[in-house]
Amino acid sequence: MTNRILKKPAALLAAALLLGIQAWSQSQPEKKTEFEVASIKPTKAGAPGMFIRMQPGGRFTASGITAKFLLEQAYNIKDSQISGAPSWMDSERFDIDAKPDTETGAAFDKLPSDDRRPQLGLMLQALLADRFKLSLSHDTRDLPVYALVVAKNGPKFRQSTFKPPEKLPDAPPPPAGKGGPPRQGIMMNGRGELTVTYIDVRMFADVLSRVVGRIVIDKTGLTGKYDFALKWTPDEGQGMMMLPGGKLGGESAGSPPPPESSGPSIFTALQEQLGLKLESQKAPTDVLVIQHVERPSEN
Repeated sequence: MTNRILKKPAALLAAALLLGIQAWSQSQPEKKTEFEVASIKPTKAGAPGMFIRMQPGGRFTASGITAKFLLEQAYNIKDSQISGAPSWMDSERFDIDAKPDTETGAAFDKLPSDDRRPQLGLMLQALLADRFKLSLSHDTRDLPVYALVVAKNGPKFRQSTFKPPEKLPDAPPPPAGKGGPPRQGIMMNGRGELTVTYIDVRMFADVLSRVVGRIVIDKTGLTGKYDFALKWTPDEGQGMMMLPGGKLGGESAGSPPPPESSGPSIFTALQEQLGLKLESQKAPTDVLVIQHVERPSEN
């Protein structure tokens, strides 16, 4: 694999990523937030599935992902929050292997688990700016959203007793149903079934937004970390989702089959199994407007 040293972009929207960073900041953070080397190659024709993984040392590896999906992860946004994307961003797929320098990687490993994804988001933003020549502006538009609220009889799940490890594991989690020790995160056990371990409701709302295809805003008022499982019958349009912990959920080779068509919808399952519900609303929403983007050179 040939790597290319990344140049620091002249202008970078320092925004926050997945699960908790305040987006659209124009100021550069003091910490180094870029990969030192990165390889980006078109995914080979016929390659199965999609995969994303965070590894020790701040290494980011991905297979079969689109530039649009990478943009969503870098800025913690949904498809409806992207304007002006050319069609290739949603159809052409790439394999990425990117690593920061040793000092940045060591600092990444020392971050609390909840802070690693935001740091990765900033590094992905720099990668998009440098290798995809991405430049952006932003707008505010009224978009349909869902508010996630507690149903009448209250939540049906409890605080987690899981103790997360201080360091990222070196090995990927075992496939669904293969056992192994529990890990923090949200694990898809096939389309329409997931297991949550030591996750807050805001993070769960982010995953839900990818299931229902609309931004989900956490209005439950619940502030803890929780364990629970959810099972529903997915609509045909429900696709891939990025899961906390760097794992990609959805259909792939070897995945368990989806639930029977007679099962509950995601809306019914939330209320019956978790004591939560989704309420349709409209809300002013930040939208990324793509000013310029290019297909990346391989190295």
